[in-house]
Amino acid sequence: MQDIYDWIDAHAGEAIADLQEMVRQPSISAQKVGLEECCDLVLRQMKRDGLDAHKHALDGGPPIIVGHMTTPRSTKTMLCYSHYDVQPPEPIEAWSHGGPWSAAIVDGVLYGRGATDNKSGVLAFNKAAKAFMAVRGELPVNLKFIIEGEEEIGSLHLGPWVEKNKHLLEADGMHCLDGSVDTSTLLPDIDLGLKSVLFVELIARGAKSDVHSLNFPLLPSPAWDIVRALNTIMDENRRILIEGWYEGLYELDADDEQELLDKAARVNLQDMRDEWGIKEFALGRDGVEAIRARTYEPTANIQGLVAGYTGPGMKTIVPNEARVKLDFRLIPNIQPDKAIARLKAHLVKHGFGHLEVQYRMNAEPPYKISVRESMAQAVIAAATKVYGEVPIVNGVSAEGTILRHVWIPCVLTGFANPGANLHAPDENISIDSYIKGIKYAAAIMDEFGKTG
Repeated sequence: MQDIYDWIDAHAGEAIADLQEMVRQPSISAQKVGLEECCDLVLRQMKRDGLDAHKHALDGGPPIIVGHMTTPRSTKTMLCYSHYDVQPPEPIEAWSHGGPWSAAIVDGVLYGRGATDNKSGVLAFNKAAKAFMAVRGELPVNLKFIIEGEEEIGSLHLGPWVEKNKHLLEADGMHCLDGSVDTSTLLPDIDLGLKSVLFVELIARGAKSDVHSLNFPLLPSPAWDIVRALNTIMDENRRILIEGWYEGLYELDADDEQELLDKAARVNLQDMRDEWGIKEFALGRDGVEAIRARTYEPTANIQGLVAGYTGPGMKTIVPNEARVKLDFRLIPNIQPDKAIARLKAHLVKHGFGHLEVQYRMNAEPPYKISVRESMAQAVIAAATKVYGEVPIVNGVSAEGTILRHVWIPCVLTGFANPGANLHAPDENISIDSYIKGIKYAAAIMDEFGKTG
């Protein structure tokens, strides 16, 4: 692989310039900003690199890019999944170095929304494929590409397209380059599964408008309704109280237990606490217990809640509406459709049937693959060669929409530096991490090609 790595190093300037160009193009799926423009930019870049790329329209959503490149060197086909959309950049005032779209490089670090999540991942696939074509004239494995524009809001419109176009995505393995390396070991995390994410909003309504708070004794109180409803969902020990929530929960096998023990022996959890700025983990967890909880525990997180007046000073009102946004992480075998039904039944049982429950019913199902799968083994071998040490293997992580319609063993991994600030102000990626990530993508292609 040294010839490939040398080519990547020699063309690092091109890879950096393309990433800056992509980061400077806003593409916020939650706000429907710049998506078509960013898709066209990615398409131009891929064609400029000599890669097969075609734009496909989605009914109601931003377009996707699909490509297919073949080789006689391998019978295996690998699907490279990535996304060009990004999280909203707010609060804008918290950004340094020229703001979220500057793509400024300061002390060897490129700043901007999407620098890590996931525009560097898009380009790692593309530049790795280009390196093989430039140096050897052929790929080490058959490649398919899919690059979408709604991952950050749950891939709302991707599913129906996939169902109609399964043949375009069928492959022997799939992986995604999204995220950072382990904080303490600086090695890639290898995630062999998916926690499904169920997004829910609860809405309580009262009077037709805000009313003077002297009338509180006579009025419904949406804010208190929300607070009391939330208190029935999870207890102080983080256990979800919804009846049947843990039914059929995934049971860890010997491989899973060994992964937990290996990770506990190799990672320094204090580095994680330092990065987050906390003294201890919730419930005093540490060691294997902390890793087990983060990997395999279902969650009920409050993203945000709002009611009434929150500005300076006071305003004596009874708010007429209160809202809370939650995300539930569902591990295998908690199915999204059953989970939402159980949540609704729980609210009715506890006297909150009047709350409006909004949710997205296209949540991807959770899944888990074995460490013995060829896709998993290829990624582990590639990480070991590029980073010089066996990587950190996790049982379950945080791409599942595709897998609802086309089952492909799927692995999630990443290469960004610690402190990359995914989903936060000053998102960044170090140039060294980015270039190494392209080599990582190339090594994964090479290793998976050897399996068939």
